[in-house]
Amino acid sequence: MNTFRSFWRINSFHRYQQIRLGHRIRGKPPIQCRTIKERLDELNYKDELYTTRIDIGYPSEKKSSSKAREERMELSKTSKNDKKMEELARKGLLEIDMEKSKKDWLQSLGPMHKKQIADHYGVYEHLYGEGFFIPQLHLEVFYDINDGNCLPVYYGNVIKPAEAVESPHVSYDTDGNTLWTLALTNLDGHLAENDKEYVHWFIANIPGNSIEKGDVIADYLRPFPLKGTGYHRYVFVLYKQDGMISYDLPKITSSSPLEERTFCTRDWYKKYQNNITPIGLAFYQSDWDITVKDFFNKTLNRKEPIYEYDFPEPYIRPQEWFPRRKPFNLYMDKYRDPKQINKEYLLRKLKTEDPFKAPAPPLRFPNAHPLPRNMPSWLKVHEKKIRLGWGRVNDV
Repeated sequence: MNTFRSFWRINSFHRYQQIRLGHRIRGKPPIQCRTIKERLDELNYKDELYTTRIDIGYPSEKKSSSKAREERMELSKTSKNDKKMEELARKGLLEIDMEKSKKDWLQSLGPMHKKQIADHYGVYEHLYGEGFFIPQLHLEVFYDINDGNCLPVYYGNVIKPAEAVESPHVSYDTDGNTLWTLALTNLDGHLAENDKEYVHWFIANIPGNSIEKGDVIADYLRPFPLKGTGYHRYVFVLYKQDGMISYDLPKITSSSPLEERTFCTRDWYKKYQNNITPIGLAFYQSDWDITVKDFFNKTLNRKEPIYEYDFPEPYIRPQEWFPRRKPFNLYMDKYRDPKQINKEYLLRKLKTEDPFKAPAPPLRFPNAHPLPRNMPSWLKVHEKKIRLGWGRVNDV
């Protein structure tokens, strides 16, 4: 009877603790534990009520699959029947009309590609939260860099602050019977609040594409990405208005304090979402350059903030009576003031230098010169480092 009980206990134990090649598997067996997918779904759980994305833009024009197939077949037949085009393509001499290609791209896959790029950079998430839109209207933004050339704003290209000092040229295709709102905000540069933005440019009630005739609510402010904070995203969004709108926003001029430019696109859009619809998008990235310091000192009349990583102090274990396998001098230097150590090394280096004499030539074979026999081992290593120019003495 006792033998049967012990056999039953062993079998019941091995049901939950399997043996594989002589090793016991800890935890539940694979037939009872959760899969990796179930575990990841549990860790990355998001409430659908707050994470379901909402399209707040204009609906895109949908083409039937049969119509799109017919257009592709017609284009393919035209290209195959053109013998001259085929001959140029084989010889590598075929030239493509880039303007026509760009126009075809904007009318087909361009808006969806822009939306995917904006999602990649987190533009929609930080502008509207769960909202997004497909940029159906092509928004062209160019910065004049004062040498006869223009710097375009695409979708995440890098533009330095020195290249964006003046307000850009903005254009888009529309008739004169519509009203628009243009907003430029910085998603990453607020000095006090992480969930807020700075509005760099805001123009409302723009008739057609005449930017200069709109109501300027916030004058243009050049980008000023802070040193040590990486790239900042500057986003242009074009909204189509249903009619004339009087925004409840204070007038911001170039001389207004920076605090008055605090802005939250999500809250502002929720207030006026029944009268405006986003339809155009363009954004660029910018990082620090030397002109940002002049901007803070001369324009904002304040000291430029600089962000640096604050490394924690290294852990130093308590001293021991007999530290083994540790050089005596390096071990004791851990518990001394670093400024005093650097001072000693600097004085030792200056002691052998004469401003009126050339420095002594280095030893041709440093390790070939013998050291005193009664010199401690740690001091021998120290002297060899000095001869070879290694360690802290060389840095000083």
